Amino acid sequence: MERYDYEESDPSLSMENDASTQQTQSHPSVAYIHSQDFEMHLNKHPRLHGTVTVTHNLIRAYQLLDHVTVIPPSFATVEELKSFHSEEYIDFLKKINELSEEELIEEVEEEEIEKYGIGYDCPFIPHIFDAASMIGGATITAAKALLSGKYHVAVNWGGGWHHAKKDQADGFCYVNDIVLGILHLLQKYKRVLYVDLDLHHGDGVEEAFAHTSRVLCFSVHKNERGFYPGTGLLNDIGYGKGRYYTINVPLLDGIQDSQYIELIIPLLSKTQKKFQPDIVVCQCGADTLAGDPFASFNLTLKAPAECMKLFKSWNIPLLALGGGGYNAVNTARCWTYLLSLLLDKTVESDIPDHKYLMKYGPDYEIQICPRTMPNRNSIEHLKSITDTILKNIDYIQGPYSGIAGS
Repeated sequence: MERYDYEESDPSLSMENDASTQQTQSHPSVAYIHSQDFEMHLNKHPRLHGTVTVTHNLIRAYQLLDHVTVIPPSFATVEELKSFHSEEYIDFLKKINELSEEELIEEVEEEEIEKYGIGYDCPFIPHIFDAASMIGGATITAAKALLSGKYHVAVNWGGGWHHAKKDQADGFCYVNDIVLGILHLLQKYKRVLYVDLDLHHGDGVEEAFAHTSRVLCFSVHKNERGFYPGTGLLNDIGYGKGRYYTINVPLLDGIQDSQYIELIIPLLSKTQKKFQPDIVVCQCGADTLAGDPFASFNLTLKAPAECMKLFKSWNIPLLALGGGGYNAVNTARCWTYLLSLLLDKTVESDIPDHKYLMKYGPDYEIQICPRTMPNRNSIEHLKSITDTILKNIDYIQGPYSGIAGS
């Protein structure tokens, strides 16, 4: 039997509880969102390769579950899903929920299926509405844990579906759990800093908040001709009251830890000082790591770890989410290591013996080694990015500037 604290998902977790019960930076109280039902819904997706299952087993093998409170996610209600997604899109998912793939083809017009984004990128899966509701509900559960004041950190490695749009599925994503979670957090927190570390641009989240100054979207991603989703250019900075509250860091293939850290950490630090967020939401996509099938960036665990250490140093609440990562064992390595940092626990280099140990061969270590590949990010290219973003950050207004956010 697993040894960890277990809390039933509690609808009373709300913003009305006293936030003074939050723990200090050195001893964070961490909520870990997980259940076997959640795993089941995630594993329906043909492109996830059981990643969350492999990750959860590695976390358990390192005995990190002894230091978290495991909270099973609740299904998002229809009303919660419709707080961002259109009524028509949610109704469509409900309509096809009980169908088989054969029944879908026979009973639903092809134009309607395509209209709502179900196809190659977002293949039909059994009980698709239930899966979307569980994915959205998991991040809402994490947000409610933070709003309760009982937890300083919430972790949902099954979340981070950042491409879904208001009225359609997109980029493997049926629901935008990140937007749903942030909308809940905005009930209490005045300013949310959203950081997207995935290889792909966080277009769905940016689109949702591009017109507000209460959510600052900071996305680090690959941007090259023909690479999905093709958005997130350096000069995409938001609109109206949200102008300058979108920051995009478009990088080229081959970037390594040292370059990445020297570029991103100062930019995040200045963003935090100017924006002064009340909470950080970070999408920790692991498809940037060396060994991922995309073979684009050349990072090890050091780069995302330095970002996580920076967030911890700010001593404000943190919601950590999963995302991309198509080498399951490397993704498990990454998310397990990040959780250990959040818990201030040291993990041994050797992978512990457990059900999936043989997947970690031939080295059986938690570290990830960089690959030999060309680096297309020149010093001049990175300097241009830095100079442009630093100038834009200067336009960000702090919370006490006298300018009301919206």
